[in-house]
Amino acid sequence: MLQYFAKQERIYPKRVWGKFRKLKWVAMIVTLGIYYLAPFIRWDRGPTAPDQAILIDLEHARAYWFWIEIWPQEVYYLTGILILAAIGLFFITSLLGRVWCGYLCFQTVWSDLFVWVERIFQGDRNARKKLREGPWTWEKLYKITATHIVWLIISWCTAGSFVLYFNDAPTLVRSFFELDVSPTVLSFICGLTFSTYLMAGFAREQICIYMCPYARFQSAMFDKDTLIIGYDEDRGEPRGKHKKGDSWEGRGHCINCSLCVQVCPMGIDIRDGLQMECIACGLCIDACDGVMEKIELPKGLIRYDTESHMQAKVKGGKEKFRFMRPRTIYYTCILALVGGIMLFALLNRSSLDMTILHDRNPLFVQLSSGEIRNGYVVKIQNKTHEHKNYELNLEGLENAVIEVQAAGDVDAGGLYVPADSVGTYHIHVKADVPAGPPRDVVFTLESGTLQDSYESVFITRKEK
Repeated sequence: MLQYFAKQERIYPKRVWGKFRKLKWVAMIVTLGIYYLAPFIRWDRGPTAPDQAILIDLEHARAYWFWIEIWPQEVYYLTGILILAAIGLFFITSLLGRVWCGYLCFQTVWSDLFVWVERIFQGDRNARKKLREGPWTWEKLYKITATHIVWLIISWCTAGSFVLYFNDAPTLVRSFFELDVSPTVLSFICGLTFSTYLMAGFAREQICIYMCPYARFQSAMFDKDTLIIGYDEDRGEPRGKHKKGDSWEGRGHCINCSLCVQVCPMGIDIRDGLQMECIACGLCIDACDGVMEKIELPKGLIRYDTESHMQAKVKGGKEKFRFMRPRTIYYTCILALVGGIMLFALLNRSSLDMTILHDRNPLFVQLSSGEIRNGYVVKIQNKTHEHKNYELNLEGLENAVIEVQAAGDVDAGGLYVPADSVGTYHIHVKADVPAGPPRDVVFTLESGTLQDSYESVFITRKEK
């Protein structure tokens, strides 16, 4: 029973170089560059709107992405984005396995960066392991302290960059130098700094194994044609040590050097088959290819391949990679459908939106003149970056008079609503109507080429 409660063994990934390690470096530089620099990109939206290209403005309840501006009432766009992200991840996984986890996941990217810093100060795998297991000396204290200081600096920059997406980036950066940061912003940065430091510096592979649900259900998206990292057992077994000049007769090409295990950031042995912990980073392929090159054997003992392709090669047949199959077709159709709906909604997005609520108490008032008066609350969303005056009209009720109450800015030009804001007005509608059921009416709002309408009712006396 004791093995179930054994302490988690620390993993010391060994440095390796090859095409997949280079690809991971490119992915890290590009993704971190976008993450750290994107808040400083400017986008001119006019004098009344922020000029930060990517911004989530919590104070004014707006989300900006270059030319797209999302209001709280348009949260369905966020739903569409989440659906596209989920289905896109399923689609990529069904084709290429867990390449997202191996190259683009934020946990992988920052863990790679932290391991690189650790390697700079403490050395490669064996040196780091020896340093940690050895007694405390001034050298050990210096190396570990320097490592953690750089980790904290990276964590602080990561947390600060995240907060920049919710504030004007240049202004917030300037406030740091002026020591004028609000306690709220500072508390968020401190919390995110600690979480980044903890997850990338200490938890690492445990986040992928125990916290991320993706590893648990990934097998549901795999089939025999999914590209995965596999060990060519037919070629590699039986494995054993090899000396230069020895014959390969009756033995496999795997020389049991264990480099594929030493370079793995998850600490697994890919020769035992595909495992839940594998994030498909390809570093074991680089390590094995390097060994094969040294002992003058063909590369590819460990490689990206599909199960059906491997089985076909064992049987001496030829099996092509099948990218188009039922599950990928389903995902493609869903992506096209959701993407098409979102594109249509964006292209037909109105810059004017009006809602009208009928007063509940009283439902109507009979004036001394005999006319019936109904009250309404009108809310006008001006989604443009220009101040607008709107003209409100009513259809479906003859000789009706609209009176605007003092719940907004009213002038001779109509109902005034500032740029990129919501205007609220209370209005009264008077009309000489006989007793009867509620009348259906339509309010129309116009300003130049902008127009919107809203259906409501006008309530009068019931017939006796």
